[in-house]
Amino acid sequence: MHTEFDVIVVGAGHAGCEAALASARMGMSTALFSINLDTVAQMSCNPAIGGLAKGQLVREIDALGGEMAKVTDETGIQFRMLNTKKGPAVHSPRAQADKKAYQVSMKKRVESQPNLFLRQEIADNFIVDKKKVIGIIGQSGLQYKAKAVILTTGTFLKGLIHIGKFITSGGRIGELTSEKLSDSLRRLGFEVGRLKTGTPPRLNGRTIDYKALTPQYGDENPQPFSFSTEKINRSQVPCYITYTNHNTHKIVMSNLSRAPLYTGQIQSVGPRYCPSLEDKIVRFSGKDQHQVFLEPEGLNTLEIYCNGISTSMPHDVQEAIVHSITGLETTEIVRYGYAIEYDFVPPTQLQPSLETKLIENLFHAGQINGTSGYEEAAAQGIMAGINAALKIQKKEPFLLDRSEAYIGVLIDDLVTKGTQEPYRMFTSRAEYRLLLRHDNADRRLMKYGYRYGLISEQQWSKLQEKEDTITDVLTYMDKKLIGPDTLAKILSRPDCTFDHLFAIDAELCRRHLSKEVKEQVEIEIKYKGYIERQHIQVEKFKRMEDCKIPSWVDYQNISELRKEARQKLLQIRPVSLAQASRISGVSPADISILMIHLAGKGKKITDCINPEESEKAMPHQ
Repeated sequence: MHTEFDVIVVGAGHAGCEAALASARMGMSTALFSINLDTVAQMSCNPAIGGLAKGQLVREIDALGGEMAKVTDETGIQFRMLNTKKGPAVHSPRAQADKKAYQVSMKKRVESQPNLFLRQEIADNFIVDKKKVIGIIGQSGLQYKAKAVILTTGTFLKGLIHIGKFITSGGRIGELTSEKLSDSLRRLGFEVGRLKTGTPPRLNGRTIDYKALTPQYGDENPQPFSFSTEKINRSQVPCYITYTNHNTHKIVMSNLSRAPLYTGQIQSVGPRYCPSLEDKIVRFSGKDQHQVFLEPEGLNTLEIYCNGISTSMPHDVQEAIVHSITGLETTEIVRYGYAIEYDFVPPTQLQPSLETKLIENLFHAGQINGTSGYEEAAAQGIMAGINAALKIQKKEPFLLDRSEAYIGVLIDDLVTKGTQEPYRMFTSRAEYRLLLRHDNADRRLMKYGYRYGLISEQQWSKLQEKEDTITDVLTYMDKKLIGPDTLAKILSRPDCTFDHLFAIDAELCRRHLSKEVKEQVEIEIKYKGYIERQHIQVEKFKRMEDCKIPSWVDYQNISELRKEARQKLLQIRPVSLAQASRISGVSPADISILMIHLAGKGKKITDCINPEESEKAMPHQ
């Protein structure tokens, strides 16, 4: 019986699959536990991948060697680039996926991966020796040994489902939950909290009046998510838009006394940026309508997902809500919406590598860290998988900082600031978003995927060829004169695109450049000044980030620090001055005191900050 592995991943959702695949591909014998093998990589909520900032995360996962982008390209049924009327920093790809096809495709990739072993098992307890996790005890009673364990438990830790007064346990409706694992975490000394999320009703598409709705189509020339996908050739299906109305809002308001969110039945905090319908109507009482986005769940089903009306209202109220909406007057609900409460472990208890501070070799990724969304989960999963493998190999952890990737922003936000509500990624969270575009994720991150053996030689060679072409074209355009101006100067004009240059320069036309190369060249030329400015900002950030704080620093004995700052610094244990400066409750004055303390211990502060910045940061004597 095979019960000894290098890595055990508990939970086979989006985080778990990416973690297990990365670990196995780095040569680790990896076990992936799932409560039900029929639901590996299931899309628990809406059948979509990507979106604002989330699309950037998916492309970064792909650049590191993950699978989410490839599976989306294989199973997508509508592709759209969002925010195209704005600048490239906020362009974001999004795709509707065939829900069942996505799940089947990802499961097949997991099943066929060498070094990776699927197990249908519920993890109940940890085997720990001297503050190091060395295995898992399953509900079956079997003991599984491992050198590292990654928890990617989603909403399955003591999951509790609410529909009106109806309450039942479950990680998803109709599925089992893990009842003992979070208690095991508490016994080990972890703080465990409680969060809430929800899902809307699903409808029988045959009963929808589509003529009364506004269709929304995908892009005519869809852009793939994965850098290895040449082209999306499949036909796309439309989504449809409708709206709530005065009658809808009246139904909700007259039934708040039956809503679990308002009766006290639900105690935990839900997602701020994806609230339930009843929460939206109460919070935005002056708004006459809310958009309802009807998304097909797949090509081989008529089931429709109602994005925008997530609810835990009783069954009869859900019926009334749906039937009050234009186009849905006679629609049949095939699955009712519900809210789910679940345990999570506040992520300030993690190191930036996603290893827990309390128990060595134990990693957390996904909703257990307080995040929401498939994309945030998968991003954490691949990082945890890589770092678990590196830890076993006795190598330095792989850390992405805020200037390198949205993944770096995500993890830094979690481990430094924590979260009291389900965390969602936005482009506004990234200070250097002009550098962290979706279109250049391969150029930013593929070197790391290649370093860790997750990117093939073919992919790497393709990227090198692309880089050489971009450099060559930029050099040529900086030198080639058309009248008094260079090609680069002409392209920098707001009304000029790359394709306009073909009419005035035959040599450029003969190069037969790819769409991707033209895009990179055009962005680099048009936004050159802004990009250079952000690089200067990054250099300042790097100096602070490179000023490491030794693990032996005793914050309790730095008496000049305020009490709150000492408490927060002890809790977070920042690895650098930059991370310390981002901790809530740590002021600039506290950072100055910490700098002075480090200087007194032999740390050269000027190695991290230039003299002018040091003088500004130091308190007046």
